[in-house]
Amino acid sequence: MAPIAPPKMIKQPLPTIYPLIDTHTHFDAPIFDDDREILTQQAHNQGVRHLVLVGYLYQHFERMYETERLLNTLSLPTTANVDRQKVSNFSSHIAVGLHPFYIKQHTDDHLTAMAKRITDKRPLAIGEIGLDTFTEAMKAPDIFAKQVRFFKAQLDMAVTHQLPVMLHIRKAHAEALAILKAHDYDAHKLGGIAHSFSGGTQEAKAFVKLGFKLGVTGQITNPNAKKLRRAIQAAVDSYGVECLVIETDCPDMTPIMCQISDHDSLVPTQNSDSARRSTAVHNRNVPANLPWVLLSLSELLNVPPASLAKQLWHNSCSALQTKWDYPLS
Repeated sequence: MAPIAPPKMIKQPLPTIYPLIDTHTHFDAPIFDDDREILTQQAHNQGVRHLVLVGYLYQHFERMYETERLLNTLSLPTTANVDRQKVSNFSSHIAVGLHPFYIKQHTDDHLTAMAKRITDKRPLAIGEIGLDTFTEAMKAPDIFAKQVRFFKAQLDMAVTHQLPVMLHIRKAHAEALAILKAHDYDAHKLGGIAHSFSGGTQEAKAFVKLGFKLGVTGQITNPNAKKLRRAIQAAVDSYGVECLVIETDCPDMTPIMCQISDHDSLVPTQNSDSARRSTAVHNRNVPANLPWVLLSLSELLNVPPASLAKQLWHNSCSALQTKWDYPLS
């Protein structure tokens, strides 16, 4: 995304803690290496109970599994201001995928190795996968053709293993929808998320009609994101709140009330890790910011945050084909 200059806002303390699922993170990224355990505790204190680590380059898959092992062995005491009746264990999960924006770095050997990894150790989902024509270079016929081939190959894996997919679609919604409509992948049966949805009203409805949930990030907190806010509202008007999930996409997509500088969003590069290392640590997005997405969405849709949080939990379970119990209220 191009840099956004957000209005200055004051971050107020959260009035209530709700159980939440962060459906899309890159919490394994090196920018979190120095304080990952502290940030996990903060996320837990803010209600985050499940967190998904999402893949984009094959070379980082093992790093994701190492991070998952670390997070799932942490002891997370609950602070006094959190309702202890709502406490449940914190769990992290893996989605593996070859991201379209890094298509030049992917090889057919990576596809083969990814398929074997899925067979050997079943992930929660496949992602993030899809199409991306954000830059002129990504629109080149050979580059785009390779994106399409890798997208279809990973959809095939999802069908073979009966796994949900996490879509990354940017400036290629019509092309992605055409592929999905023609493919055997059925989101009504397998679940799936249109991660960090960025299209318009018609695209939003089209993905939901195919069975996907729309992933809502911190972008929804920006009142200037009028196209996105209209699209989310229209999808809910047509299909109900059941069509949404929330995510941080950390370390990116920081809610505006959590931003410190005016240059939080990164222009994508072909080396995501080096770009993320250059982001000021104090200004990265973190899982503990997820409640601000909930509260902004609650305000936009005029739905009480308590009922919205519970519905989003069930939506996430549906999208990811899981049966995680909602913590007691």
